[in-house]
Amino acid sequence: MLDPLRTAAVDSLRNVVARSKRVSVVAFHSSFVCGINEFDTPPLAHLVQGGRGGEVRLKLFLCLTLIATRAPHSINDPYTPKYWSRLLALDPVKGPRRVSVGLKWLNDNNYIRSTPRKGNTPQIQLLDPRTGAPAVRPVRDFVEVPLTLWSGGWIVDLSATGLALLLVLLHARGRHRTPRYVTTPAKSRYGLSPDTWTRATKELSDNNLLSVGRTPQGGTFDYQRMRNTYQIHDNILNPPPLIIEDVR
Repeated sequence: MLDPLRTAAVDSLRNVVARSKRVSVVAFHSSFVCGINEFDTPPLAHLVQGGRGGEVRLKLFLCLTLIATRAPHSINDPYTPKYWSRLLALDPVKGPRRVSVGLKWLNDNNYIRSTPRKGNTPQIQLLDPRTGAPAVRPVRDFVEVPLTLWSGGWIVDLSATGLALLLVLLHARGRHRTPRYVTTPAKSRYGLSPDTWTRATKELSDNNLLSVGRTPQGGTFDYQRMRNTYQIHDNILNPPPLIIEDVR
């Protein structure tokens, strides 16, 4: 049975993607996903901490980044908490309040700057959460997130941890499309706990977005450690457009 909240949300998300005029991806700077070292918690991991509140915060920030396409990366349209709630398929009663709390957290933690406007919703400007300075579009050292994360409804269907791990794995593989492994030191720089990594891996696998394999590392005469390899299913995450033949 179709979920009417999800159906309405995906329809709205597709409209938002179309209005954004983006071609295929949204770029996030690598520093958003990956820390300098194991002691440096990246903004992505910081977003998803804190249970259900983290889910709304992350999804809001991803949507705000999708919409704010040009410098100074601000959003002037009167998007109300009720609108954001519908876009994320949240409960119609409790959703707007969760959105308001999420937007306040993003403002207080320098992910956005919310400026009140008399008789209107606040203007929202994206910030660099590392510095609190106005956001700039990354031109190198970034991770590309396909637009189908929004238009395909994955941003609604996946949990915060599932979305976070998907961004992490997109970053870890770079431009490679073959199965990749992520070393323990590299994992620590992403700031996700082992439990989060395990749960999110299962979620992505259950949604057929990911395959996990095992591969030996080391030479023939070395001790061969078995490591997990991760293969993102691009055909599911980013399927080709549906072509309808005219049979007249």
